[in-house]
Amino acid sequence: MCTAITYKTVDSYFGRNLDYYFSYTETVTITPRNYPFSFQSVKNMESHYAIIGMAYVVDDYPLYYDATNEKGLSIAGLNFPDNAEYKDFAEGKDNVAPYELIPWILGQCETVEETKKLLKNVNIWNVNFNKKLISTPLHWLIADKDCSITVECVKEGIKVYDNSVGVLTNNPTFDFQMFNLNNYMKVSKKEPTNEFSNKVKLKEYCSGMGGIGLPGDLSSVSRFVKAAFTKLNSISGWSESESISQFFHILGSVAQQRGCVCMQEGKYEITIYSSCCNMDKGIYYYTTYENSQISAVNMYNEDLESKDLVSYPLIKGQQINKQN
Repeated sequence: MCTAITYKTVDSYFGRNLDYYFSYTETVTITPRNYPFSFQSVKNMESHYAIIGMAYVVDDYPLYYDATNEKGLSIAGLNFPDNAEYKDFAEGKDNVAPYELIPWILGQCETVEETKKLLKNVNIWNVNFNKKLISTPLHWLIADKDCSITVECVKEGIKVYDNSVGVLTNNPTFDFQMFNLNNYMKVSKKEPTNEFSNKVKLKEYCSGMGGIGLPGDLSSVSRFVKAAFTKLNSISGWSESESISQFFHILGSVAQQRGCVCMQEGKYEITIYSSCCNMDKGIYYYTTYENSQISAVNMYNEDLESKDLVSYPLIKGQQINKQN
């Protein structure tokens, strides 16, 4: 399972936790403007906006998990089992495979509004990358520097929701996740007062009771509430260092630790990596489960007119600054 968020200080930021019990050989991957994107049905792209993000590169093709283009438009695909329903090929539609959706949109759109217009004729086609890599059931958080949307392909068709909280987790559907926030409208960042009963003398007994009533488990519903509360009440300085530090703290509030979520005997879901992309500057920051030091890849330090992918393997070993 996963959590994706947006955040804004002076610059805008987009990123996610990828939570799972195993990983592929994903890398921070830059797709330059002239890398030729081939698609199974829609028109190929010989040139497009440059893209940076986390991808599993197979046969020189970037299968992006989350990415940002040079205009700041960003997308993350999150697991959406039992709800995602991809469709058969549809004549007259833009038939886009699930794994193609991120590069197809980021290659040609600058904003969420442009993306909405493009999505009006999209059919998310139930076709696999190859025989070994079958389509994962996903839904998507799409954001620019000003707003975000959630896109879900369900039984009824494609649903596009305005996402005012800038948060996405997994099941159930996004409309339920937003409605469920009504159950937490009394949760406050302030220290609580006694509203239980005036017949019982109650008082706060320790510091840190602001936010009392928030869920603490790692289910997608609980993570949505916790991430939304943490993000919407988050305060940081305006510098790049303070902004990305706060971003990773927000993601850390819903991170998964090995041993707490058992998927099957001996296999535990963990936060494999956390990412934070500066949407204005094209800098992709990340941490991994074993490496809490923040690493960074700057898209603009590469030749963006190239035709060749650039991939940086993740630094996974813990980096410790020994002071003596």
